[in-house]
Amino acid sequence: MALTPPAADTDEATTTPLPPVATAVKSGPAPKPATGGSGSGAAAKKPSAPRATPPELHSGHKLARRYQLAECVTRVDGFSSWRAVDEKLRRAVGIHLLPADHRRARQVMAAARSAALLGDPRFVQVLDAVEENDLVYVIHEWLPDATSLADLLTTGPLEPHEAYQMVSQVSQGMAAAHREGLSHLRLDPGAVLRTVSGQYRIRGLAVAAALRGLSSETPKRQDTEAIGALLYASLTQRWPYEEDAHGLAGLPKGVGLVAPDQVRAGVHRGLSEIAIRALVNDGATASREEAPCTTPEELARAVAAVPRIRPPEQPPPVYPASVFQQPPPPPGGAARVPMAPAAPPPALPGRTGKVLKWAVVALLTVAIGLGSWQLADTLQSREDRSTRPQPTGQKAGQATTPPPVGPVKIVGARDFDPLGDGTESPSTVDRVYDHDTGTYWQTQNYYSRPDLGGLKSGVGVIVDLGKAHNVSGVKVDFVGGDTSVELMAAPQNTAKMPTALGDFTKVASTHGTEVTLKPGTKVNSRYLLVWLTKLPPSDGAYRGKIAEISVTG
Repeated sequence: MALTPPAADTDEATTTPLPPVATAVKSGPAPKPATGGSGSGAAAKKPSAPRATPPELHSGHKLARRYQLAECVTRVDGFSSWRAVDEKLRRAVGIHLLPADHRRARQVMAAARSAALLGDPRFVQVLDAVEENDLVYVIHEWLPDATSLADLLTTGPLEPHEAYQMVSQVSQGMAAAHREGLSHLRLDPGAVLRTVSGQYRIRGLAVAAALRGLSSETPKRQDTEAIGALLYASLTQRWPYEEDAHGLAGLPKGVGLVAPDQVRAGVHRGLSEIAIRALVNDGATASREEAPCTTPEELARAVAAVPRIRPPEQPPPVYPASVFQQPPPPPGGAARVPMAPAAPPPALPGRTGKVLKWAVVALLTVAIGLGSWQLADTLQSREDRSTRPQPTGQKAGQATTPPPVGPVKIVGARDFDPLGDGTESPSTVDRVYDHDTGTYWQTQNYYSRPDLGGLKSGVGVIVDLGKAHNVSGVKVDFVGGDTSVELMAAPQNTAKMPTALGDFTKVASTHGTEVTLKPGTKVNSRYLLVWLTKLPPSDGAYRGKIAEISVTG
């Protein structure tokens, strides 16, 4: 069992039709039926239903008058996967296609709809699932600038810090999926993508297994073992089973499962133990005899307990030599003789020097006297003011200094896309004020240009302060890069959350990754709009991400 990879992780699962299909193809109309029926004659008159075949599609074909097929990536077992272009939003997408009468069409539709509800940024998002014109197709994100873990491992194992980031993000993502009742069952190096920003994304949640008819009685254990295999491969550039797979050499036959730090020198000890704890290994455990990890949740906790692994140090920058240099030595090789410092001028002789000395003393005496008189006058004036009676009545309550500045609590938030389809990732908008910079709300992907592809002037988030407050500043923490942003405020007497952009007035603007928007005039409002106008690049597109918004009164 230790050296037998899960069926979901074999390469053959992606290239070879399943046995029931092969049997259906080989069987003719004359053989006796395998199950009860009306006899061989009936079987001859009523042949079994033909195997569902992929639709005859080609590059350039358009689905739903919107998605134009560009390139077929996979064609196996009655379904095909394509890279396509969403002509409405001008972005690249991926599409899984299969006939509506395919034996797994209903299962694929159900899996796609469940995965779409998760909305976790650690997964490649399912955008739509449609049944139309005898076809079932699932639309998902396409990350053109992302690199699969399989491609990363072709050049060697990952650095310890990179391997830690991979297993941490993947285990946390799968733990979140299993809490919602979703599993993957096909986690392999091709299902994990690394974006240019260093984020790891998991593709094929639930859908990949449904397309191939895979199931498991212990889905949590199977996904945990798969993550352990990914970590093992990342540390050693070897597949932790006897069979070669995913472009990686397997372990020597008959040796059993060997800890990663015994396969390759320099492997991080803590990560090596976690890989062994996650893999099925016939009772073998890590060197510390710690309990195995049987669920992604347990694996994520074990990874979090590993002491911090620092990223590899970058070489120090090399600065050019200074353009200001010492002058060259004189010709002939003669040594430069330092010049002696000039002697101070001699003191004034005789009676003239004495007169000047007494004049300076007199001037200093006068200056000290004037300073003492001014100091005494100032102290007396302050004493007189302190003895004056304090005002009473209404004037006593009038403060002469501005009220103290402090944080203003945000009681709610809503995504705001009045110039588009009306919504912009509403399920995660509460993350902008959860006091956790590790979470964030993000816009949709926009293509071609940072100004939201030229489709609209902006999108944003409305924050509700509960009641009108004086606002002296709004701090916004972005993720992913320089973002252009405007701060808008609704009128002071606005009692209901606005629904139109015209309900707000612009009070400040700036750009950056951690910005503070300070209104140029006095602002008193309950509803504030953080309006994103230019987005940073993200995985071949442009996407804005807000980690935290805080308001100062």
